[in-house]
Amino acid sequence: MEELLHIDKEIFVFLNNLGSPAWDGFWLFMTNKWSSIPLYLLLSILVYRRLGSKKTLLLLLSIALLITVSDQLSNFFKLGVGRPRPCYDPDLDGLIRLVKASCGGKFGYYSAHASNSFAIAVFFVHFFRKSHRMLAGLLLLWALFVSYSRIYVGVHFPLDVISGALAGSLMGWLFYRLYILIQDRLHL
Repeated sequence: MEELLHIDKEIFVFLNNLGSPAWDGFWLFMTNKWSSIPLYLLLSILVYRRLGSKKTLLLLLSIALLITVSDQLSNFFKLGVGRPRPCYDPDLDGLIRLVKASCGGKFGYYSAHASNSFAIAVFFVHFFRKSHRMLAGLLLLWALFVSYSRIYVGVHFPLDVISGALAGSLMGWLFYRLYILIQDRLHL
């Protein structure tokens, strides 16, 4: 396990140091949770146009529950595992670029940004897989960019991001299945 964590740190330092001031603004935008609001509004409009008000309300409640579970499970793991973020790791002092104004909480395993963005992306990939395939692909690309932004700005190791993406993907799939099950049971 120690060897894996050592490799993770080396990969982090390499990826984090690929950054340059010319790209910092883009990656700060990608890592900002508020920058996704236009995407969420677009998804809401597309859902409403396809489903109408009752089914859209059920879908939005499913998404709200999905994000709550995804986010809180990430916090549970952060406190339970207790792995410091790269910016709090004394071994990496002076070796990384912290692009954000602050590092965030002390612990970083696993990334809530990665988990939440992949949870939403995978949920909607299943929802739009037949009607909007290109949008489904763009959602996965968006989730990948949000996830990578956490390494770029210096607040998560690659394993934090990969674990968050996997956890979020699983939750996105599970909550989509739950949404379909409830929709069928309610005969909507």
